[in-house]
Formats: sequence, C-alpha cells, structure tokens
Amino acid sequence: MQDIEESLALIKRGSDELLIESELVEKLGSGRTLRIKAGFDPTAPDLHLGHTVLINKMRHFQDLGHHVIFLIGDFTGMIGDPTGKNVTRPPLSREQILSNAETYREQVFKILDPEKTEIRFNSEWIEPIGAAGMIRLGALYTVARMLERDDFAKRYRNNQPIAIHEFLYPLCQGYDSVAIKADVELGGTDQKFNLLVGRELQKHYGQAPQCVLLMPLLEGLDGYNKMSKSLGNYIGIHEPPREIFGKLMSVSDELMWRYYELLSFRSGMEIAAFQREISEGRNPRDIKALLAQEIVTRFHGQQAAVDALADFEARFRQGAIPRDIPEIVLDSAEGGLPVAQALKRSGLTGSTSDALRMIEQGGVRIDGTKIDDRDLTLKAGETVVLQIGKRKFARVSIR
Repeated sequence: MQDIEESLALIKRGSDELLIESELVEKLGSGRTLRIKAGFDPTAPDLHLGHTVLINKMRHFQDLGHHVIFLIGDFTGMIGDPTGKNVTRPPLSREQILSNAETYREQVFKILDPEKTEIRFNSEWIEPIGAAGMIRLGALYTVARMLERDDFAKRYRNNQPIAIHEFLYPLCQGYDSVAIKADVELGGTDQKFNLLVGRELQKHYGQAPQCVLLMPLLEGLDGYNKMSKSLGNYIGIHEPPREIFGKLMSVSDELMWRYYELLSFRSGMEIAAFQREISEGRNPRDIKALLAQEIVTRFHGQQAAVDALADFEARFRQGAIPRDIPEIVLDSAEGGLPVAQALKRSGLTGSTSDALRMIEQGGVRIDGTKIDDRDLTLKAGETVVLQIGKRKFARVSIR
C-alpha cells in the first residue's frame, strides 16, 4: 500500500483534479502496466514550457513504470479544437499538421524516454470509420449534453455561431481513448469536458472507463495569464539557452515555486528544502538560477546551461554585453539611418513608435551607453550594439 501511496503522491503532484481517485488506486493496485494517454493537436510548429506540463507528467508515469502514448491529433487538428474559443477556429491543412507534428516528435524526446513512449496519430482509426461510422459515433451524444460544455453554452447564449463539425471534436477525442484502451488520460483543466466524453464512450464500448488527471494551465511570465505566444509571456523550448535562462530569472519569487512544482523534476523534499533555505535568509535568486539551469540543461544540454549562467551573471551583475548576439546589416538612405528605424528593422521593437517610446523612457542603449536623443542617426559604415532593456541585443552594421 505504501508503494501505491507514493505513486499516487507523484501522480497528483501539481495536479488540479483527479477523477476518480479510487479507480486509479484500484488500477495501480492491479500491478499491471497502465496505458497513459495525452493528446496534442500540432497547431503550431514549436512548444513552450506551458505545453510541457503534461509531458512532464507523462514522464512521471514513465518513472513509475507505466506506458505512455503521445497522441498527435492529426485528424482532430484539422477540425480545430473549440475549447476556450468564442468563435469557430479555422482548421489547419493536412500539410501544416504533418509539418508541425514532425517537430513535436523531435521535441518531446527531450523529456520522455523514447524506449517507453508510443507515438500515435489519431487519423489511424478515425479516418477508417468513414461517414457511416461518424454518424454512429454522433448518435452516442446529444446536443443537450454538448451544450453543457461551458464554451458552447456561452456562445449559444450570446447567439454566436457553433458549427456542427465542432461537436465532432470531443467525440473524436473521446474515441481516441477507446482506440488506445487508455487507463488514464491527461489534459489541462480546460479539457475536462472532452476527457469525460472519453470515459462515457469507453463505457459504451465495454471498456473500463479511464481515469482523468487534469493539470493546471501554467501562468506565463506576467504571472497572471496562461502562457501563450500570442500574449508574448511564453518561454519557448527552442529559444536560445540565454533567452530561456534570462526569462526564467525574470519570473517573480512567488511564481518560481509554481514553476518548480510543474516544470522541475526535483523531488518534493528538495523543493521544500529550498523553501526553508529562503525562509532562513538565502537569496531567492540562487534557487531560481538552479531552476533555470535545470530547464536549459533539459533542452540544450549541461554545457549550454553553464554558459547561460555565466552569461547571465556577466550581463546582469557586471553589465557586460553578451557574446552570441545576432549580427544584422541594414541599408541606409543618404548615408545614415535613424536609430528608431534601426531598432525596428533589427527586430528589437515592433514599430518605430515603440522605439521612440523606449528611447524616451531610457530603455535604449548603444554600445552600453543609454541614449535619450530621439533624432539620433547611425552613420553608414558604423557598427554598434543596440540594446533594449536587459535581454534584447543586436549588433547592427549600417551600409
């Protein structure tokens, strides 16, 4: 029983809800290898740390000896998951789906053990059922049950359109659990309805219903909103080591513990020890640096983490300019280029107005020196290091 309690503690670490715990205890007590499913629609070519919360939990199950299925929703991705959307989401083409899926395969094995991971595509079983099979699947759920889902209900109340194909998404996701014979399905808290559909469909097909483990949505760097590329508060796992390290060091001391719980593979005892050390006077920055090193090592290797730490200390404690900054050549007109345009064209700001505002606020440096002249022009033949804030640099040559 002690082993089951320890396994359950690791499984529940950082989770929001487990349905139904008594059933999972029974499954764990059976002594058999459980089949753990998590599905990902490849809607973008790269993953950020928010996506890895589920993948990390899959790794926990692997560490406990269970078999994980990393399910790529190449079929459902073409439908478009309506979860959390107040409008119909445009479906992706098969070419986009397959291209993105290939990058997922490369990225997940930085966390998961390839020997214990099964990668599947849900088109394998959904496409063969055909139109007649899809109609039979649709007959298993009513419109009333679908409208129990929060986002559908809100759109219905607000007279916003709901396309018929959107009702197929949770049914297809649920049928995935039937095809895989999942014992446990992982998902974010926003996926609760879809995962419960899987339980119901498994019962209909004579299978033991899967347990559902819901993980929280990781807050982004702002500490409030869900991590998202569209909000700019994300940390991409393919970003340069220096960027990952610097962004992690920028999170608040309070948010650091949330990241430790959901992103770190350190034990709960180690994390509790860190909390005691801080309460006794240790600088939280030291503990944050350990987390940043762990994450950079996971995605870029140990030497990259060592270099990122040294670079961070040089930049933020000694004010040095980093070594590996992008080098950009910009064409000028009439022998020069206004610095605001150089900032925009080098990608350091989104627009010249943003650049002018940053200059006025004292957030722009040239070769390490703060500037305040909005009308400053960089001369042809000049090479300078442009800097925005503490993390954005570019070495710019004017021609």
